[in-house]
Amino acid sequence: MAVPARKTSKQRKRSRRGHIKLATPAMHYDATTGEYRLSHRVSPKGFYKGRQVVEKTQQQNND
Repeated sequence: MAVPARKTSKQRKRSRRGHIKLATPAMHYDATTGEYRLSHRVSPKGFYKGRQVVEKTQQQNND
């Protein structure tokens, strides 16, 4: 079985794992709707780049 000749130092081990991390999503404030949204995506109210691109339809529940 292969055994390392020397112990791997903390610095070497941590520098190797430096790219392993969580990425935070790019959230931006949308002045049109007044809420935060993800970049390059339509807001929950249907706005994109200051224009309404998706119309929200009102669904009625049939009881």
